[in-house]
Amino acid sequence: MNKPELLAPAGNMAKLKIAFCYGADAVYLGGKAFSLRAFSDNFSNDGLQQAVSYAHMRRKKIYVCANIFAKNEDFAALPDYFRFLEEIGADGVLVSDMGVLRTLKNSAPKLPVHISTQANTLNAEAVKFYAEAGASRVVLARELSIEEIAEIHAAAPKTELEAFVHGASCVSYSGRCLLSDYLTGRRSNRGECVQACRFEYEIRAKDRGDWFPVTEDGRGTYFMSAKDLNMSARLKEFAAAGVSSFKIEGRMKSEYYLATVVNAYRRLLDGADVTVAEELTTVSHRDYTEAYAFGKNAETVSYDDCKREGTCDFIAVVRGCEGGRVFAEMRTRFYEGDLLEILSPDGAFGKSFRVADMKDASGASCADAKRVQEVYSFACPYALSEGDILRRRK
Repeated sequence: MNKPELLAPAGNMAKLKIAFCYGADAVYLGGKAFSLRAFSDNFSNDGLQQAVSYAHMRRKKIYVCANIFAKNEDFAALPDYFRFLEEIGADGVLVSDMGVLRTLKNSAPKLPVHISTQANTLNAEAVKFYAEAGASRVVLARELSIEEIAEIHAAAPKTELEAFVHGASCVSYSGRCLLSDYLTGRRSNRGECVQACRFEYEIRAKDRGDWFPVTEDGRGTYFMSAKDLNMSARLKEFAAAGVSSFKIEGRMKSEYYLATVVNAYRRLLDGADVTVAEELTTVSHRDYTEAYAFGKNAETVSYDDCKREGTCDFIAVVRGCEGGRVFAEMRTRFYEGDLLEILSPDGAFGKSFRVADMKDASGASCADAKRVQEVYSFACPYALSEGDILRRRK
């Protein structure tokens, strides 16, 4: 059995580089149109070309999202867009709309087609249909169990199956939601979701007009906020069931979140000795769940709170290391004497040291790193690399 692909999100070029640095085999990203993350930075056409070139030089892959629910007005620009993606060598395009799929195959027949999770694929017959229509991969609905995935793979063994293994989930079926549209006018199925399911709600008494907290079984008011998916303990079962690509959610998440999660899953897939459960709590997250991996599950909503803070603060990104000194770009204020921990894809991962002999960008000695994104230097006993991250335990 081949080792499954580790697939990470990339909201911009900096995050793409972080994802590859920390071990992703491929990334999925969006252009400036047709993607379901309109409020991510996303990529211009020049940016897409640069991303593909950067990835291919490192033997990595780029999958481009074009998974909106398309309207008539979208089809004037789609053929040229798909021909451009084919020309620059994109490794696949994610679609959810059959009209978009038809247009893709007609305009750029060599471009691999991946069916987005927005298509709600829950059965083998649907996978066969998409394969007959020209798709090489199907991103399965999050609502499937491992047993059901195995049945799909047995019935359609030639079609690649991709499954989400980590990150935010939607209270609606595989993300098909209208709540954002109704409450804010931002169209969730056109990439503008406001995540209204994460809001804290109140109800109004009809005859009085007073507002009251909403509760569910006395457990809290976040009655639509789904828990975060965490399948880190089930990767072997997913691989045995036929999943060939493990997908991490989060094009809107921070570089620190991305580095932490990709690093944990990469080390897990490579058999390294890492306490993944603890590592995945160092970043902010909602309560974790294995969702429907083993069938029906009524405990997939995070009732108590919308988010849990991580156990670490993101302090700085390493920009270089020379002569026993590290040069780090500040993200959170820190001080001389602070104990910092290293997040790295290399051997320094998990090691700690105290900040000493700190200097600011001008070379002057200082004890307080307070200027955001200024590069500070200080003594470090480890040889760090650009892209390594420094964090501080809370």
